[in-house]
Amino acid sequence: MKDKIKLTEYSKTSGCAAKMSPQALSRVLHQVDFKSGDERLLVGLDKSDDAIAYQFSDDKILIQSVDFFTPIVDDPYLFGQIAATNALSDIYAMGGRPLLAMNVVGFRTCLGEKVLAEILQGGADKVAEAGAIIAGGHTIQDDEPKYGLSVTGVIEEGKLLTNSEAQAGDFLILTKPLGMGVVATAIKGGLITNIKDHPAVKAMRTLNNKAVAPMQKIGVNACTDVTGFGLLGHLWEMAKGSDVEIEIFSSELPIFADALEYAEMGMIPEGAYSNKKHLEDKVTFIGEIKQNIVDILFDPQTSGGLLISVAGDKVADLLIELYALGIDDATVIGRVRGHGAKIKVSY
Repeated sequence: MKDKIKLTEYSKTSGCAAKMSPQALSRVLHQVDFKSGDERLLVGLDKSDDAIAYQFSDDKILIQSVDFFTPIVDDPYLFGQIAATNALSDIYAMGGRPLLAMNVVGFRTCLGEKVLAEILQGGADKVAEAGAIIAGGHTIQDDEPKYGLSVTGVIEEGKLLTNSEAQAGDFLILTKPLGMGVVATAIKGGLITNIKDHPAVKAMRTLNNKAVAPMQKIGVNACTDVTGFGLLGHLWEMAKGSDVEIEIFSSELPIFADALEYAEMGMIPEGAYSNKKHLEDKVTFIGEIKQNIVDILFDPQTSGGLLISVAGDKVADLLIELYALGIDDATVIGRVRGHGAKIKVSY
């Protein structure tokens, strides 16, 4: 009997850990003139945001994003679900709703058509759950399998959220636990067998859609999703874009329980070291913080939670709304202290 295919054996890195390092990407982008002078482009390459935003009518803004990566789990259907959930998250992070999606596929044909069909079905089911439509896509042959989506969403005028409007006095809320990259490394290393029911895998398959309505109802200042650049990488983008000082309370961070254990064992994805190198002069650690927690702060997340910056007088109301919708892991992890782009991590 033929052994069951293990998708992670065909990838050098898993999930969002496969992203180019932030410093390498920045060097490349600075060499290219994209000629994006259209005033209708509200959010583009000049900002480090989750998606682009384009004013296509007086009362509607178009949001577009694309995200794809290598297998993070061996099960093709679960891989498809996680990759699609991750891609859809960029639309939710900007407060919008997805309308259309297109598959982006690189596939090793010797793995068989059934495997590809299962990957696409996983993605299709998540897109349907999001209330959007898969309307096409593009495939190429590739020794290293890859899957994701190009997603188009929409939002009404005046409701667009970005990662660059955090205000002094805001509290920071994270809606999913950290440690997904560490867990993915443990999965690839064969240390986790009950993959489908693992809390991190369940979280990676959970859409961030439920948080959008409360954010719009309560009114928040800024939002982003936490993916390949890790929590501190996405915090830096928020701090820099908003020109604010952010303090994170390491003792308050929601972290998958076994991720701490695996991090102590050294199951750290390569992307965490790239993230750390990029941020070494941008983050200050205050006091004695355990090394495994430091590693998880740089850990590249896949399909992570939303990072929300909300005024102090609204934070309790927002948490109540999130909990009522079953977003039980939503946690206050820090504060915006003042002006001047910097990050501090305290106990």
